[in-house]
Amino acid sequence: MNKFSINIKQQGMTLIEIMIALLLGVLLLAGVIQVFLSSNQTYRMQENMSRVQENGRFAMDFISRDIRMADYLGCLRSGVANMTNNLDATDADYDADIHGYNGNNGITGTNGAAGADSALDAPDSITIRGAFDLDINVVTPYMVNTAANIKVSSSEGLAQYDIVLVSDCSSADIFEITTDPTSGAGAEVVVHNGGNVAEGPGNTSQMLSTTYAGDASIYKFNTITYFIQDDALFKQVNADTATELIEGISNMQVLYGVDTDADNTANYYVEAETGGLNTEAEWVQVVSVRLSLLATSINDNVTSESIDYTYNGDTTTPNDKRLRRVFSTTIAVRNRIP
Repeated sequence: MNKFSINIKQQGMTLIEIMIALLLGVLLLAGVIQVFLSSNQTYRMQENMSRVQENGRFAMDFISRDIRMADYLGCLRSGVANMTNNLDATDADYDADIHGYNGNNGITGTNGAAGADSALDAPDSITIRGAFDLDINVVTPYMVNTAANIKVSSSEGLAQYDIVLVSDCSSADIFEITTDPTSGAGAEVVVHNGGNVAEGPGNTSQMLSTTYAGDASIYKFNTITYFIQDDALFKQVNADTATELIEGISNMQVLYGVDTDADNTANYYVEAETGGLNTEAEWVQVVSVRLSLLATSINDNVTSESIDYTYNGDTTTPNDKRLRRVFSTTIAVRNRIP
């Protein structure tokens, strides 16, 4: 009888082989994780840099556009002597900062408190006054006298208690609309009665400085203030609640170009509320504004270490790892330059 011998060999991996495989797997996984973390950090940095640049450009555009509109009185270019403010300064609702435009205060501002160095000075604010929005034509039948209502081509955008400016190329008047121009028998008609009203200061008189005809237009007259709060740019229009426009704007410094020799060019730049820019006579000489914004990334730990930044003439080392970029420009006040 034949006997068969069957050799059964053990198959599989030894413990050493398994450990080597695990080690290689860990090394490969560590490499993948390192690539992922590096890519993620690069993405975060690029994303935050893009956001910083976007925020800075938008903030600069908003402020610059309104600065260029300071002292805009429509077609009128002949000077403040032909501009009349009819708002009642004796009324309890009269606010000089909002309603007290006299042709010389189209631009004003405040200077932020000094910090440990210039880069850490508190943000400034800037206020712009002028005709904004709309451009509604005066139409027939024209005013027969200075107390007559004003017929307009459209009442869209106009409301009772709005402060408006009517202007032609010779004169301008600021007044409050005292009747709703969008409804009832007064539709398409702007009424400017004198006396007390439920909201706002009202008008000292129903009479304007002149009669306005087909070469005149009506505009909203606004007082706009820009300021920084909680690392964001805010905009306040008249007495309305301030609106957050752009996040990530941590500082704003403003210098005003003062023209002392009437050649329409700034002789020097100075901060608000300092020597050379205190009185109304000095403010009216401002022909340009030098604006500097510090934009900061919303997210922290974007960089591997704190990065020094130079702002307002001084270099500062922050105690965080955010990205920062400075945006600066000089804006001409167009309506003060013939």
